Amino acid sequence: MPSVDAVLKTEFNSRHVDAAINHFQSSVEAFQREDWEEAIAKGGKFVEAVAKALWIKAGRALPPARQFKVSTVITGLRQLPRGTLDDNIRVTLPRACEFVYDLASNRGARHDPDEVDPNEMDATVTVSSLSWVLAELVRYAGKGTLSVSEVFNLITGLIERKFPVIETIDGRTYFHIKGRSAREIGVLLLAHVHPGRLSPGNLINSIMRHGFNRENAQRAVSRIRSIADVDSAGELRLLRPGLVEADQILSSDQ
Repeated sequence: MPSVDAVLKTEFNSRHVDAAINHFQSSVEAFQREDWEEAIAKGGKFVEAVAKALWIKAGRALPPARQFKVSTVITGLRQLPRGTLDDNIRVTLPRACEFVYDLASNRGARHDPDEVDPNEMDATVTVSSLSWVLAELVRYAGKGTLSVSEVFNLITGLIERKFPVIETIDGRTYFHIKGRSAREIGVLLLAHVHPGRLSPGNLINSIMRHGFNRENAQRAVSRIRSIADVDSAGELRLLRPGLVEADQILSSDQ
């Protein structure tokens, strides 16, 4: 079966397809790290790429980068003559894009500081909306070239619900990842609090909550020190190689 990007590139500009898929994946990965603001921000970047791809598909030229406005393109798509594009692509899809872009453009500004932080809810609806938009683009691009079952399988993979692999309860963080070592769990815990720090004692206790005994947890913390900065109080903060390793652990679990 062809890949999602290969299908999309049969109908849409390759550069903007690549950008849209990269931003989609970045948004999902941020969501899984519970980095709600980053998930929402990448959703806005995804919408920019999709808007450009649709505008070019409609035979319109993009303005210079400094003059490009997503809102203008979305309005322009809705005003295209009927038949220029599939009605769902021309009308319904831009509405979903506008909603996501509004969340990305106004995150934090719409909310009273005394209210419950809504970022997790905003990130959840953002990732779901991006999945739907990408699935619609695949459906459109695959029409006539893919079998019904092939289109269904690609779309199912895109719109399946995304759950974070991270859960925090009363300040205690858990990673729902099977088959990981004590050291890898420690790396993920430090990445989760970055740029904050954890004391060796807190890190050991956190690792032990994932089913490891104290000896294994202590050994893991000792091995993590090579990729961490240790301050005068002995607390650890991951260095860049550690953050890269954490991303690799999360990515390989998908």
